[in-house]
Amino acid sequence: MEIAIEDEEDEQQQQPKRIKASHSTETSEDPLSIPTLLPEIIIEILSRLPVESLLRCKSVCKLWRSMISDSHFVKSHLALSTSNNRYTHHRLILHTSPRINLKSSPLYDVLYAESVNLLEHDYPLKHPYKSIWIAGSCNGLLFIAVEDDDLFLWNPGTRKSNRLPDVGFNVRSGSYVLYGFGYDESKDDYKVVGISCVFISGGNYNIRVKIYSMKFGNWKNIGAFPHGIPLDDSGKLSNGALHWAASQDFGSFYSWRIISLDLAKETYGEILQPVYDEDVWVMKVYGVKDSWTKLVSIPYLTDPGRDQFSRFTTLMNVMKLIPLLRAWFHQKPPSGLGDNNQGGNLIKELVDSLVSMFSRFM
Repeated sequence: MEIAIEDEEDEQQQQPKRIKASHSTETSEDPLSIPTLLPEIIIEILSRLPVESLLRCKSVCKLWRSMISDSHFVKSHLALSTSNNRYTHHRLILHTSPRINLKSSPLYDVLYAESVNLLEHDYPLKHPYKSIWIAGSCNGLLFIAVEDDDLFLWNPGTRKSNRLPDVGFNVRSGSYVLYGFGYDESKDDYKVVGISCVFISGGNYNIRVKIYSMKFGNWKNIGAFPHGIPLDDSGKLSNGALHWAASQDFGSFYSWRIISLDLAKETYGEILQPVYDEDVWVMKVYGVKDSWTKLVSIPYLTDPGRDQFSRFTTLMNVMKLIPLLRAWFHQKPPSGLGDNNQGGNLIKELVDSLVSMFSRFM
């Protein structure tokens, strides 16, 4: 009898082992386990995540790191983020007074939230006594000039940066330097344009133009600026070209033009303008004069002395920001931005991306 009891106890002790083994087998064959997901499905899921989450996902496994680092994935993620009409992957980035601080806020919060919290960024080459200038924004990259001495590209999302070599302009009293930054899709290359305007005499300037290729890592001279003197402002990127307002003195009046520089062909052009007053216009079809459409009429100027500049800068800035303007005209500005809006802020729109900077110069 005692032997029978011992056998029963032995059987009970062995039972959990048999159940455990059976459970382990079922788990390994579970079709819903992560290893059985097709790579295409994983990519589809990952491509819709924000950059911050993707950086963490790189640590999951070698496969995910390889997928997220792939250039095709980076472009696909950028395309999805850019086309999101809720602007969930966009942000506004600005430098505040004193102009050594960079802060940003999600664009979605600016458009739809009651209040905005600004995130302060630590950026490369930050100096307590040197102001900065955000001279361009493209595909998640910012082009920043530190008092015209140091130039660098920076991705705030990945926190990667690349310092550019010296442009070689001799900046002196009475002169100024302009920059522009954009993407040459035909060569898959990011380019920086620098324009040096050195005062000579009688209102004349000696103007030099250089272009820098991230792919080849060097500056080169290009053709002279075609018309007038460019306005002291960064180039506006649209349709693969940078644009500057340029003035020409005809004695009794100034003539204003919009000069373009095609980044692929590295050639100049001109955007013909409508007959405008104190209005905001949008060009519906790039390069077609008849497609200019009046969006907003401004009844009066608070400072008539700035007439010649206010008209043109308004016309230039609206070329890229029309989707934002349409939303903004129907929204009450949120709190949180006004408290920091002192000292002449410059604001750029940025889409979070995984885009990296490639150059031979480090």
